[in-house]
Amino acid sequence: MSLLNDIPLSALHFYLTAAYPCSYLPGQQARSQVATPALSITVPVYSQLVQRGFRRSGTYTYRPQCDHCRACVPLRILAKQFSANRSQRRAWKQHVHLDATLHPLRDSAEYYNLYQRYQRARHKDGGMDNDDRESYQNFLLQSHVDSLMVEFREPCDDNQGVLRMVSVIDLLSDGLSSVYTFYDPDLPRARLGVYNVLWQIELCRKLDLDFVYLGYWIKHSRKMAYKTQYQPAQGLQDGTWRALPKYLLNTPEATKDEEESA
Repeated sequence: MSLLNDIPLSALHFYLTAAYPCSYLPGQQARSQVATPALSITVPVYSQLVQRGFRRSGTYTYRPQCDHCRACVPLRILAKQFSANRSQRRAWKQHVHLDATLHPLRDSAEYYNLYQRYQRARHKDGGMDNDDRESYQNFLLQSHVDSLMVEFREPCDDNQGVLRMVSVIDLLSDGLSSVYTFYDPDLPRARLGVYNVLWQIELCRKLDLDFVYLGYWIKHSRKMAYKTQYQPAQGLQDGTWRALPKYLLNTPEATKDEEESA
């Protein structure tokens, strides 16, 4: 069924961007389908868009619509059926002592400083490592849907504790959408990104929701291939959510513990 024939989405318009360099596959050109106007994208509407493969960056709601490539596969974890593997259980045990608190989207010099450190250490020369305060705010602090920041702190003598990680999530009608996560890049042997995904799965279960949407899985991108490590999971292919074929799950790229939500 066309999106334009869906009554809750009937007020939206969709346009295709010009081609631009792909952020994940070198040498490729990408295009996006963008939903507008942003103010019409309420929580019920956004939930339906996410179910159709869209996600957001700030108030910009989009999905990949490239001319000759279908490498980006929307992926969601079945939270209630999820079973952690041995490596994930170790990551949970390693970081379960962190204090996690939920907050509305808010600006904070402490958050921004951690974001800058993360980008410069993990994504040097990726473009976002030079984000100024305004770019950071537009990316993570602008939203027309139900969004929260999750703050993870290391308990210490200081009552506030040491900030280790911040994650932005959206609340949907059927689950949670992982928007972005940044964390302390200087902790040796830390697996904060893995712990963050596991924490979101647990929150999803507590809220009696079904899915954690992890954005796009890209088999040949080391930044994105890690997402198939969380099972069971489904990919959106040809308009249908289905389990990904087993031969795709054990690729060399997917064995790396990349820890970013994007």
